[in-house]
Amino acid sequence: MTIENGRPSPPVTSPSILLLTLARRIEAELNSALAPLDLTVSRLGLLGHIAGVPGVSFSDLARMSGITVQTVHAAVKALAGAGLVRDATARAGSASAIEITPEGARLLQRATEAVSEVDDRMFGPEAEPVQRQVADTLRAAFQGGPPA
Repeated sequence: MTIENGRPSPPVTSPSILLLTLARRIEAELNSALAPLDLTVSRLGLLGHIAGVPGVSFSDLARMSGITVQTVHAAVKALAGAGLVRDATARAGSASAIEITPEGARLLQRATEAVSEVDDRMFGPEAEPVQRQVADTLRAAFQGGPPA
């Protein structure tokens, strides 16, 4: 930081800090939108992985989610207790094969709609121009095309 005209100039802008700040805002918005569904961003992620990979194991879920197997066990137990997933094998000594239930699929659809509403609010036509630009750049980067 330097002093110009007796006032400090802003620090050099870090893309890491900017993205982290935006990510925290997004996570707060998502958690708020998912709360009425009794979901968090983390639980939604697990539910999405289970729906996307029927028969997934606890170890695979942990790898996909970047969390420990113990954490996955606890989270899946809570999801199963809510009737959202089931262990198709659930026998001592056999590998688990976790699947989403019809109720879990319905909840996942409602959660997807909530996420879309947050996306529209944060990155849609009425959002701040910088946030729209970030969204366009991210879409292009992950879809392989140039930014709009």
